[in-house]
Amino acid sequence: MSTAASTTEANEGEGGREREGGSRRPEEAVAAREPVEQLAGEAGGQAAEAEATGKAPGRIARKAAGKATGKAAGKATGKAAGKAGVGEAGTDGPSPLRLLLSRVRPHRGVLVRAGLLSLAGSGAGLAMPLMAKHAVDAFAADRSPAGPLVALTVLVLVGACLSAYGRYLMSRTGEGVVLRARDQLVGRIMRLKVPAVDRLTPGDLQSRVTSDTTLLRTVLSSGLVESFNSVLMLLGTIALMAYMDLTLLGVTLVVIVGIGAVTSLLMPRIQRAQLRAQESVGAMGAALDRVLQAFRTVKASGAEERETAAVAAAARHAHDRGVSVARWSSVSDVTMAMSIQLAFLAVLGVGGARVASGALEVSSLIAFLLYLFYLMGPIGGLVEGWTGLQSGLAAVRRIDEVESLPGEPAAAPGAVRREIPATPLGVAFQDVAFGYGDERAPAHKGVTFDVPTGGLVALVGPSGAGKSTVFSLLERFYDHDSGTITVDGRDIRDWPLAELRGSLAYVEQDAPVLAGTLRENLVFAAPDAEEKALTEAVARTRLDSLVDRLPEGLDTAVGHRGVTLSGGERQRIAIARALLRRPRLLLLDEVTSQLDAVNEQALRDVILELAEHTTVLVIAHRLSTVRHADRIVVLEDGRVRTAGTHEELIAADDLYRELATTQLAADAR
Repeated sequence: MSTAASTTEANEGEGGREREGGSRRPEEAVAAREPVEQLAGEAGGQAAEAEATGKAPGRIARKAAGKATGKAAGKATGKAAGKAGVGEAGTDGPSPLRLLLSRVRPHRGVLVRAGLLSLAGSGAGLAMPLMAKHAVDAFAADRSPAGPLVALTVLVLVGACLSAYGRYLMSRTGEGVVLRARDQLVGRIMRLKVPAVDRLTPGDLQSRVTSDTTLLRTVLSSGLVESFNSVLMLLGTIALMAYMDLTLLGVTLVVIVGIGAVTSLLMPRIQRAQLRAQESVGAMGAALDRVLQAFRTVKASGAEERETAAVAAAARHAHDRGVSVARWSSVSDVTMAMSIQLAFLAVLGVGGARVASGALEVSSLIAFLLYLFYLMGPIGGLVEGWTGLQSGLAAVRRIDEVESLPGEPAAAPGAVRREIPATPLGVAFQDVAFGYGDERAPAHKGVTFDVPTGGLVALVGPSGAGKSTVFSLLERFYDHDSGTITVDGRDIRDWPLAELRGSLAYVEQDAPVLAGTLRENLVFAAPDAEEKALTEAVARTRLDSLVDRLPEGLDTAVGHRGVTLSGGERQRIAIARALLRRPRLLLLDEVTSQLDAVNEQALRDVILELAEHTTVLVIAHRLSTVRHADRIVVLEDGRVRTAGTHEELIAADDLYRELATTQLAADAR
């Protein structure tokens, strides 16, 4: 099975969840984008409970608790969200503007200083038309224009320096806001619940962390500070124009206000177009990520042309949305520029007549016209600021969508893992029911079985029986709907999540290997492991020949997703990683499926040795893996069919006997 798939039953309907980034077409990914608040409803009852016990962030818990009361309502809402991805935000919760201001608030002091500097720099420019008027008057009166010209030069230099420093402060602060947003967003993504991530596309998440957070920097400079400065500059310019001539000011305002009213009608369209454009960029990233996650499968299937066309279609969709933004923004920009030009013609006509009648000096008309053109800066800044603000609001909305998804509580600061392995853990399932919250039948329909402390217990059964779901519930990737799960005699919901997972080690069938060195992958679950323990784990899993073969030994890079390794080597790395964790309960999901006979025999011996001092729960189809188990639990259609030793089940259970003579016996020795 491709590593792009989920787990053993991913394609057969039990524990796997189809990922949008795995097999969904780009156009389907776009069509499936529904309000994110539906998905947040999955955490309804659980988040409310977590809020009461202090185990979950208050904002998320309150949001979820407001949507559902208790576990039953949480489950019902979660089912309605089964197909939901991350889409346009609903009307609940804080407005995007409030969310944006909350991100700006920690930097308000620096922004105020930056704004004042920029305002001072722009204010220096306001005096330039007055100085120009004095220079013209000096020429007309045969006086030396040196004074006004020197003042003009000083104003230009001082204004430029102040504006440059103000813009630097704004840009630096913007980078700080982006960094803070990315840190928070990445941290939030790492703490999301598994059901939420299962329904998202990695490419879209990457877009939110990269391009959407970058827009926050733009909105700081052109969206907030520049807009505020533009308003002040606009008021200052209008005041000086009123000082020059009230009649010409009236003519100017009539033209500009009329066209400005038309422009304001365009702003909602720009906002909607900008949000759709950012969503389409995320969908394009998801389409590309889908291909890259299964790159070899695409090539082996001869699907390059089809996948190229699919990504190109997503790119064209993003292009069309971007063109829509450009179209409406261009109309807005041109409309505002046209207002200045029309105002100039009106002022020139009316002002020329007033100069001819002697009611206005030529120098005053020149200064007024200069101020009129000076209006282009503040008005353009307002239009640009409004457009940038819409981009920022769309971005902060998309960022908040991720932050509003149900998340897990963070581990307590300074929490450290025990130094010495504790006693093995026992597990008990009592009438456990669970469904994944979509159109599929429930995965568990009253599952009951016990795993005693210490020893080896195997789960067997046909595909879709609910085996992998057992592991997902034990790791609390999902929470069961009803019944009771106890670990070490303690309800699993009463365990702090970090303590529970710190006591377990989970080896997936896909045996994921991360980009990095072999050493980094081995100590991934136990970063403080000593060199002696690392060497022992490598030897026990027969990885020493691989280490000897690699050019830099343990410090050799293994490539993206372990592309330089074989499937069996990846499985052994995952098992060695679990051994270094020294778990109280070891969960093994088909860990011998890609091993040759020699390595399988060696690993089987390791598992039996581990079972002497820890609890091992294994999912297996191979008879060689389970025949020596202390107890075998047979699952069928979400229920426990029977349990016993291999010999007992062979003699008493038809299904197990059938499995043993087909799936299991295929590898019997």
